[in-house]
Amino acid sequence: MILYFSGTGNSKYIAKRIAEATRENTVDLNMKIKENDTSPLQTGRDVIIVTPTYAWRIPKIVSEWIDKTEFIDGKRIWFVMNCGSEIGNAAKYNRELSEQKKLQYMGTARILMPENYIAMFDAPKAEEARKIVAKAEPDIEKVIAYIRNGKEFCLPRNNLYDRFMSGPVNPIFYKFFVKANAFQANDSCIGCGQCVKKCPLNNIRLEQEKPVWSKNCTHCMACICYCPTEAIEYGKKSVGKPRYHFEAL
Repeated sequence: MILYFSGTGNSKYIAKRIAEATRENTVDLNMKIKENDTSPLQTGRDVIIVTPTYAWRIPKIVSEWIDKTEFIDGKRIWFVMNCGSEIGNAAKYNRELSEQKKLQYMGTARILMPENYIAMFDAPKAEEARKIVAKAEPDIEKVIAYIRNGKEFCLPRNNLYDRFMSGPVNPIFYKFFVKANAFQANDSCIGCGQCVKKCPLNNIRLEQEKPVWSKNCTHCMACICYCPTEAIEYGKKSVGKPRYHFEAL
């Protein structure tokens, strides 16, 4: 079974590609998390987790969901992480999570995909994003081959920088940077509620047809990147930047 969490579509695309090749079922963790559904899941022998990279690990809300959810008949687990540049030493924490779940750890793979984290970085324009996705296809095919053959992924890079970013920096990043207080909607907002629907943590509500953010945010960028009128900004950091979501390609 393929379990995927996706902020703006990269992980969903990779999960669907793996599913088509392996004929495994997919489960949308965005909806599971949104509905606070941690009921036991009949996964079968093989579990494939597909996620973006948040602060050099899998998203905290995903690891917490995995920790709470029983995987019935699960034996082996692969992690497929997409990112704009690097995943740090995420493999260490994925291995530890696998051991907690009593699943055989089959490795962590990195796939470079278009950046969406416009609260800090620049997202690519559509043509550049298409080139990045095309360049990722051989890596996706390689991941599929390893899973179909029941093989462990090759060990990812693990240097001092990687260990530092996934170790001490990760909790500091969440504490000081992952906040919703800079999100705001301007006058081009049409009150469609797309941001409310897309938020996996139910952190957004409409008041007088305008979105209002609470404090429970994971910085998935779904609200800002899927806004049909580009009415949402993250303070001044997102102003003028391209919005990115995979479906727009």
